[in-house]
Amino acid sequence: MDAGQLTLLKDFIQMCKRDINILHMPALSFFKDFIESLGGKIPDRKPEPKSDPQPTPAAEPEPEPEPEPEEEEEVESDIELDATGVIEDDDDEMPEYAPDDHEITDENIDQANDKRNEALDAFNSGNLEEAVRLFTEAIKLNPHSALMYAKRASAFIRLKKPRKAMHDCDRAIEMNPDSAAPYKWRGKACRLLGKWEQAYHDLTTACKLDYDDDANLMLQEVKPNALKIMEHNRRYERIREERMLKERKDRIKKAREEYEKQKQQQSAAGDMPSGAGGFPGGMPGFQAAGGMGGMPGMPNLSELFSDPEIMAAFQDPEVMAAFQDVSANPANISKYQNNPKVQQVINKMANRFGTGGMPGGSPGDMPDGSPEDSMPGST
Repeated sequence: MDAGQLTLLKDFIQMCKRDINILHMPALSFFKDFIESLGGKIPDRKPEPKSDPQPTPAAEPEPEPEPEPEEEEEVESDIELDATGVIEDDDDEMPEYAPDDHEITDENIDQANDKRNEALDAFNSGNLEEAVRLFTEAIKLNPHSALMYAKRASAFIRLKKPRKAMHDCDRAIEMNPDSAAPYKWRGKACRLLGKWEQAYHDLTTACKLDYDDDANLMLQEVKPNALKIMEHNRRYERIREERMLKERKDRIKKAREEYEKQKQQQSAAGDMPSGAGGFPGGMPGFQAAGGMGGMPGMPNLSELFSDPEIMAAFQDPEVMAAFQDVSANPANISKYQNNPKVQQVINKMANRFGTGGMPGGSPGDMPDGSPEDSMPGST
């Protein structure tokens, strides 16, 4: 017998002294019969030490109900506005327009100009209803005149019908966005309806396109209310963004807490209970009777790891993961040749048990005394 085989035999005898139950393994019945044939007596099997009962997992606490979303405050809820001159206009019917398929001739254009002149005379004389009727006839004759819509809108403003005026101004701006008049009259319509921000923007645009004292006077009138609303909206938007940021941070915090909780639960489930050799029932990832280097009949790894240094090393998750990986596929041992922590444990086991093989290997991993059979990197 070479030195390696003698070392294994000595280690085997030492293990039998520590745990006599090894000799009661069916795979070692031939050895038991041999001892008894020489007049020896094998002690009866000793009862296995009871492992600590696994704690009953605590019932998961009921999830806390999600807080109801806060109702968004009204934009103008905490500001005081001067509502002088604001009217209630429930007349939202569309003004009369020309049919979509209306064809325009030169004669129509001449007739439309005549009606416009009559409408202006009626407007200047204060006959507003007649002015609206005549402007309507002119629009039906020539529906492509943006100025005609703006003129009728001015009559609607004088009649306190700002909604109809806004419809006409929208059409006029669509036809000619560079004309100041429709912006001016739409700004006045918005002022009558209490739409302070839009009135401010329309009147500002009108003054930029073609300065008008009347438009500027109205602009200065709506400006205080408009600025209050715009400042309130900025503050409201800032509060809303801060609330959204807080909610996002709370979700991230909750997700992290849940992750840590799951991590702790997984760690607790993966903790190795105390017992004989520190691994009762065999080390995870290895077969109970796999033995060292796959040697048939050898006891399981839980009975081999009595060395305190080896036991301490296997408390390291990285070392445990490496040995589980190699146990699943012995060829994976090459991945850990440059890992000092794993290599140190392998060398320790090789020196102790007289083998360069890796736990979970095959019978061919057992050393025969030749250097090439030792594990790469072991000494």
